[in-house]
Amino acid sequence: MMKLICIRHTRVDVRPGTCYGQTDVPLAASYEDEMAAVARQLDGIRIDAVFCSPLSRCRQLAGSLFPRHEIHLDERLKELHFGDWEQKDWEEIFCTDEGRYWMDHYLEAPCPGGESYQEFRERVRSFLDDLPGRNTGNIALVTHGGVIRLVKSILENRPMEDVFAAFNPVFGGIYS
Repeated sequence: MMKLICIRHTRVDVRPGTCYGQTDVPLAASYEDEMAAVARQLDGIRIDAVFCSPLSRCRQLAGSLFPRHEIHLDERLKELHFGDWEQKDWEEIFCTDEGRYWMDHYLEAPCPGGESYQEFRERVRSFLDDLPGRNTGNIALVTHGGVIRLVKSILENRPMEDVFAAFNPVFGGIYS
């Protein structure tokens, strides 16, 4: 039987309120302590395979946590692509008509120059659909908060809006 263990990357070194989705941002100075806390939570759990977002904030954590495993990088495990909004301040985005429209219709409307949550969901679903034939046992996914929310939505067959309203994965959190 396959069991997914989703691990969100640790805190990043960006100004609070910054939209960074698929931007490759560095980890915070507290990385070593946060990584050690994640490792303690995983102590004693056998991991049979590791899949990871190719963004450095996930790759670094996966390499630290699973140094003896082959780490399978998969583009489908990246965060939502916010397009033209990447590296902009969320408050600045929300002050625009386009930003307000997107916030009211985020489940259907794509980000300008980016992707919609429906496209994001299909990307994550494609990854999950490929798993059963490839692996069994405990599979670690080192990824992003949005991906973890979508995994939960897809596997529990719950509407995205319900999961997004009730579930906010923390930095360095582990979810199975």
